[in-house]
This record gives sequence, structure tokens and C-alpha cells, in this order.
Amino acid sequence: MLRSAAPLLILRGAGLELSLVVSLPKRSAAPLALASECQPEKQILHPLSHQENLAQSHAPGRKRDFSPVLWSQYFESMEDVVVENETGKDTFRIYKSGSEGPVLLLLHGGGHSALSWAVFTSAIISRIQCRIVALDLRGHGETKVRNPEDLSAETMSKDVGNVVEALYGDLPPPIMLIGHSMGGAIAVHTAVANLVPSLLGLCMIDVVEGTAMDALNSMQNFLRSRPKTFKSLENAIEWRCEGAASPECPKAIVEGIIEEEEEEEEDDEGGGSVNKRKKEDDTETKKEHLYTWRIELAKTEKYWDGWFRGLSNLFLSCPTPKLLLLAGVDRLDKDLTIGQMQGKFQMQVLPQCGHAVHEDAPDKVAEAVATFLIRHRFTEPIGGFQCVFPAC
Repeated sequence: MLRSAAPLLILRGAGLELSLVVSLPKRSAAPLALASECQPEKQILHPLSHQENLAQSHAPGRKRDFSPVLWSQYFESMEDVVVENETGKDTFRIYKSGSEGPVLLLLHGGGHSALSWAVFTSAIISRIQCRIVALDLRGHGETKVRNPEDLSAETMSKDVGNVVEALYGDLPPPIMLIGHSMGGAIAVHTAVANLVPSLLGLCMIDVVEGTAMDALNSMQNFLRSRPKTFKSLENAIEWRCEGAASPECPKAIVEGIIEEEEEEEEDDEGGGSVNKRKKEDDTETKKEHLYTWRIELAKTEKYWDGWFRGLSNLFLSCPTPKLLLLAGVDRLDKDLTIGQMQGKFQMQVLPQCGHAVHEDAPDKVAEAVATFLIRHRFTEPIGGFQCVFPAC
């Protein structure tokens, strides 16, 4: 049974929920970011540094380790933010790090969760003074809302504004919205609607209206090509690691995108029960716990057009300083090309990355964001970080 409760590749099994970060294929123009999430249970952590992980993953003759790691290796705290309105309460899961500086409010792509930002968070916190708030959007991760199927741009942007108000009241600190793919579109809609009054900057990661709209036609085929289930968390991580530029990311993100597949029992007219998942006479099959995606992205298709149509002009209309990070310059559409030539936003291309740029190259994305913030004097560098200002 597919569930829509997580932001990363969501697998659930054997009473344990963990999330995987799943990105689209290299150089894919697809506008949705795929992933899912699960609740972390007690796990043995592997507190290796990013460099140690990379070195060990590529060591000749060494068996690769696909064990998941917990969110606490990358974030300092986790909490649930309750938003009340006239119809009841919604609860939004957030992960936080940092104690001073501007707030970087991170919005993940479709199918991912806040854990998509795990490795990026460690990278950015070590470079500049800032605070991280990574949010599980509705229908994803551990966020629980009354209508998780409503993934319209209007509803999700209002969610972002409500979470900011619940966290900071009438005097929010300076906030920069950073969004990947779908999350980038929601960041723009949030900014245009002035739902974050203390907004100081806006960053979209690998989302461009023209490319996204063109890619929507092939998205269903891509979703059908993915594995429907995984036999274990390690199996899901191994699948995600194939071709991944950063082998550390999948291990950190698995907790948000997959969950244990649940058995469904229905009473038939004769009062008997029918198990749709497993054969009653197969004891070995009964013992198997399969993991599956938390959110059925295929069912969100009716919202895709609303996320991306008109996005380029909306982005250009935002009066705050803007940053666009892309996996390839070929992704630019006409409006953004003209806007970039007119100096309306800063753009940086990070080649040799897939669609989930912040997962494939977390250090490079952290450097780009840190440099942007320092250039505009929104924060100060720490740890000896040296800015290298891009040409564009």
C-alpha cells in the first residue's frame, strides 16, 4: 500500500521506518524530485565524516556499506509545529540546526522530504552563520494534515507562511527561502504572495518553467519505471546509490521517502478476509517485509501545471535578491535567459549533477548559497570559509 506521509523515498519494514533520498537520472529535465520518508527507530549510527564516507565508498576491494543513518547525524533537533485554523490542527515536521544568523527555510522536491537537505545542512552550517529549518511539506515525510492530497501551489505556500508564523509570531527573523524542484516553485509562490514578511532572499534549485513544463509529459513514464517495492532499507539505498555523485546522501535521506508495505484486509460478502498483499499459504512470504514509496506522485499530476506555469515571470517579479542554481545551462527558458542577461538574478551552473543538485553536490551548493549570502551582507563566514564569486 502506498502512503503519502513522507518526503523522501519512503520505505517501511519490520517495524522500522526510514527514508531514502532519490533523485532523477543524470541530466534529467524532469521537474519533480523523487524521494520518501519513514520514522526513525533506534539505529546504529555510522558517524563518518563526509570525506571518510567518500573515501571508504570508493576504496578498492571494500564492500560498500548501505546501512541507513539517522537524521541526528546532520540536524541538531527535530520538532513538530502545530498550525491551528478554523477547521482543526495540522502538524508539520521540521528539522533544525544553528542558533544565530538568518534562517534558511528549505523546501524539498516532490516525493522527497526535509531529509533531502541533510548533507547540505552540515555543509552550510560549517561555512556561514545561519539557522536551518528544513520542512516536510504536506503529503510528505512526517507532516500530518487533514487533507494531504491537496498539493496545490496556493495551499502549500500558505502552509509555509503558517509554519513561519507559528515558529516566530509577528516578528520573524530574516528568512531566505530555498527550494528544490517542486519546492523551488512553492518558494516562489510563497514569496510572491508575501507570506514571509521578513524575506531577504530567494533561491531555486534546478527548476525552470519551460523545461519543467516540457518534462511533465514524460513524468508518468518515469514514475512507472521505478521499482515499486524494495526488500529492505539497504536494498533501497543501494538502488539510489547507483550513479549517485555523493554516496553519503542516500544513506541520510532514506528515512523520508519509503515505508513498510502494509497488509490490507477487507471483509467480503461472506464475512471472510482477503489479503491483497500476501498468500496465506506461503509462510516465507508472510515473513517478508517489503518497503514501498510513501507518496504516489502519479496521483498528484493535476497539480503539476499549477506549480510550474508562469513560474519564470513570478520568479523575476520578486523584488528580493535571487539565486538560481542549475545542473545545466540548457535548462534555461527564454524569460530567464533574458532576465539573467539583464542582471535580475544571480545564476550558477553546477555541472556533473543530476536533478537533485543539493544531494549530488551538497558542498558546491553550500558554497554557492554561502557566497550569495555573504555577497549581499546577509551573514558572516565562519571556519575560514573563503568566497569565490562566480562570473554570472
